[in-house]
Amino acid sequence: MKENFSVAISYGENLGYVEYDSANKKVVVVLADEDGKRKAEDFLSTVHEIKIPHETLLDFTSEKINPQADEESLKIALTRLWEATGVHVDWSRPVDYVKAHPHY
Repeated sequence: MKENFSVAISYGENLGYVEYDSANKKVVVVLADEDGKRKAEDFLSTVHEIKIPHETLLDFTSEKINPQADEESLKIALTRLWEATGVHVDWSRPVDYVKAHPHY
């Protein structure tokens, strides 16, 4: 069985994470700040039209992305999360550390 995809997030002084359950096609946001959690949940439960790059820097097509459809769609939506909500995706922060220590 495949392990769920998780990535660390932060909002203000709070650390948390987003986890994708591929078996149930569900995104779970774990964050102590209720405002940030609500913003991330709302964004990640909505279909977005996102310009996807292709072969060159000028080669984009608009595609409808449902963050809950699959792991790759979630990853694409996560690249837009900070701009839309102020919730930062900490791609390089070890998510296991955040799960054990959800604070700075």
